[in-house]
Amino acid sequence: MFTLTEIASLNDIQPTYRILKPWWDVFMDYLGLIMLMLAVFAMTMQITKDQVACLPYIDDAEEASGTSSLPQQRPEDVTSSTRAPVGTIIPPITKDLTDEAVSKIYALRAPPTGVKTNLDFQQYVFINQKCYHDALPWYSKYFPYLTLIHTLILMVSSNFWFKYPKTSSKIEHFVSILGRCFESPWTTKALSETACEDSEENKQRLTATSSAPKQVSIEGNDDSTNVSPSTPMLGVKFSADKPIAEVPSSMTILDKKDGEQAKALFEKVRKFRAHVEDSDFIYKLYVAQTIVKSVKFILILCYTSTFLAEIKFTHECKPDIKHLTGYTKFYCTHNMAFMLSKLLVTYVALILIYGMTCLYSLFWVFRRPLKEYSFEKVREESSFSDIPDVKNDFAFLLHMIDQYDQLYSKRFGVFLSEVSENKLREISLNHEWTFEKLKQLVTRNAQDKQELHLFMLSGLPNAVFDLTDLEVLKLELIPDVRFTAKVSQMTSLQELHLCNSPAKVEQTGFAFLRDHLRCLHVKFTDVAEIPAWVYLLRNLRELNLIGNLSSENNKMICLESMRDLRHLKTLCLKSNLTKIPTNITELSPHLIRLMVHNDGTKLLVLNSLKKMTNLIEVELHNCELERIPHAIFSLTNLQELDLKSNNIRTIEEIISFQHLKRLTCLKLWHNKIITIPATIGHIKSLEALYLSHNKLETLPAALFTLPKLRHLEVAHNSISVLPPDVGLLHNLQHLAINSNKLEVLPKPLFRCTKLKVLCLAHNALTTLPEAVGQLVQLTQLELKGNCLDRLPAQLGNCRLLRRNCLIVEDHLFDTLPVDAKESISRETF
Repeated sequence: MFTLTEIASLNDIQPTYRILKPWWDVFMDYLGLIMLMLAVFAMTMQITKDQVACLPYIDDAEEASGTSSLPQQRPEDVTSSTRAPVGTIIPPITKDLTDEAVSKIYALRAPPTGVKTNLDFQQYVFINQKCYHDALPWYSKYFPYLTLIHTLILMVSSNFWFKYPKTSSKIEHFVSILGRCFESPWTTKALSETACEDSEENKQRLTATSSAPKQVSIEGNDDSTNVSPSTPMLGVKFSADKPIAEVPSSMTILDKKDGEQAKALFEKVRKFRAHVEDSDFIYKLYVAQTIVKSVKFILILCYTSTFLAEIKFTHECKPDIKHLTGYTKFYCTHNMAFMLSKLLVTYVALILIYGMTCLYSLFWVFRRPLKEYSFEKVREESSFSDIPDVKNDFAFLLHMIDQYDQLYSKRFGVFLSEVSENKLREISLNHEWTFEKLKQLVTRNAQDKQELHLFMLSGLPNAVFDLTDLEVLKLELIPDVRFTAKVSQMTSLQELHLCNSPAKVEQTGFAFLRDHLRCLHVKFTDVAEIPAWVYLLRNLRELNLIGNLSSENNKMICLESMRDLRHLKTLCLKSNLTKIPTNITELSPHLIRLMVHNDGTKLLVLNSLKKMTNLIEVELHNCELERIPHAIFSLTNLQELDLKSNNIRTIEEIISFQHLKRLTCLKLWHNKIITIPATIGHIKSLEALYLSHNKLETLPAALFTLPKLRHLEVAHNSISVLPPDVGLLHNLQHLAINSNKLEVLPKPLFRCTKLKVLCLAHNALTTLPEAVGQLVQLTQLELKGNCLDRLPAQLGNCRLLRRNCLIVEDHLFDTLPVDAKESISRETF
């Protein structure tokens, strides 16, 4: 027996799947229920009244001759004393009398009329049972059971796809998600905001039509371009997003719990789509069970209509019981024949209706492309134009939903739209990130500018635009950055960082950024992620592009045209280039700084540099260069060259630098240079030389003939001797020769009285000459990591040297006289 709890649970399961049942499946379920009731009714009738009544045939040959194998009672055996007189009333037969008494009573009656069969009651009961099994057709006996079995098979096949292990979990998950999407408060809010946006757009469109402002293409050279905030920009390859309509605050404020549930629903829908859209097993299973039901209907109809004629009232029975009854043939009638024939006709009619419904469902399955589903109608009725079409099992389930109620798919489409998801994120974001909270995150950077760094948010909070004093804005790993017209309030903003944060900008917002932005950093993974409006910022001074600019086949992916960057002075490309982009030559009239930081990819082609004669500073880092590129020697205005972290072994071409009359700084650090050619002495304009982290063992005398050399770094090499000619560098202010193999310092070194920084750490020095006291302008001295046993007292003569800039072991500092230590340890005011 079923308990009330189990029945209640079954009642809960049925409504769960009702949304996946089209009208024909529901109708067939009702037909199955009626057929089940019919089968139960027939079984009940059969159990209580199903029997036959039989009489023997009297024209049997043996019976007609009056002979019988059974003893018969003769009339004379009944004495006169036992006969009742005529007119005697015979008492009625009661249930208390035995069969013998009943026979005697009937014997006392008047002679019976009719055909005498010579059979008693027990023999009739036996014959009825015997003929029920022998003469009655099997279909009449088992019709209720067959009806029950057929009905159960049809009902199981109708719901098999709900219970099959491979599909049930997916279907349950889908129905659960669908129900939550339908009932989610965000669904109503999103559709309501859509209606508000549509009405707002219509108002703006009417306003724009009536005013009809004149528009000029931004691609043109006219600086008086008029960009209307209500109309799209012309002549631009990117489509600026339409402004977001203002909606009432009561609609935009979403309960935090509802917002979190909506976010979870978006994630569940995304995962379910990825899991189901690649499979079509549910669709195939439904088609298979529809075919099975149709075939079953045909089979049932065929043999049921065949046996319909076999249900009759009369039957001839010839049981082999003559030795018991004296008769060989009996005439029988079936009590249930009439009722069964009517039930069978009703059952056939139901089967016909069921079959027609099956054929319709089969026609629907094969006539429509159920493995594709388009939200075109939903996209037309709402502003969510990005709702994607789906396929396979996902599409089939949505087709089934439409048969129940198309409103479900419309509401479900809200959770497939990225626009809808972004709106939800925007509402939650603005609710969480208020102006007060953002104000607390504003800091002062190294350049003493107000800076705000936002990391891994869902979008850009609107409150950011209220920070009118903000100068630097850094956005990192923010998937949806939108600069609305409110960005024009940030009048102090000059520097913007977009680190893996694709940004969209509205017309009015772009006009502001175009005129006010001076420095832009864009970090990306693919060149297509660079916002197109970046190439239109005509007042931009510095552009930093960080990301992959090469394809897998090692061919350069061209950047877009840069001719509109009219005031760009600095361009930094941190990528994996194999050649300098040709579009950079469009910047040649005004670009003065070019920095290429490769990730170790070999830079093969630099011919584009020859055209950029206005360059003042060039940096080529990690480009796997083996020699100094010849294209560099064409840059007659070059003042600083930095070839850090390459694979340069020889610098024989350094003599060509003598033609670069303005070259003042040469950085060849972090390479594999073994020797410095004597021709370095020809670069008379050189003021700073960086050769640290190489493989130098000696320094040429020509190096110390550079009259303007002020900064010399040869740290982290294998230099064992510092030539005395170093004293010729009268303008030398910075000397870094730490991490080498020096054992002795030449005395002429201390003639460089302009030295401010002297780095001698991690060498093999045993003594520090007393002449160090001559370096009266010395502000920094590094001695740590040598073999010194004391410091000279003359170190106290270095009046500008302070303890925090004297890098030495504490026990060596303690060897200084007290006055020297006090002189070095005193604070600077």
